[in-house]
Amino acid sequence: MAVRIRLKRIGAKNNPRYRIVVADSRSPRDGRFIEEIGYYNPVADPAELKIDVEKAREWLAKGAQPTDTVRNLLVRAGVISG
Repeated sequence: MAVRIRLKRIGAKNNPRYRIVVADSRSPRDGRFIEEIGYYNPVADPAELKIDVEKAREWLAKGAQPTDTVRNLLVRAGVISG
């Protein structure tokens, strides 16, 4: 089972908001997930980003692979170094 840290889209049409979740790579984008570790709101000015650093580091230590976008968000939040 490949575990990914990725974005789950929520919010209305033309008003995206995302939850940062840990999920099996085979599950659908907005489907089942293992744990929610944060959220991201790109529409706000400035963009809102909240990540539970402890949980994120724990999942990365267990071998979870972040998607490219989530990797950039983790760098911005200071969870991993760029």
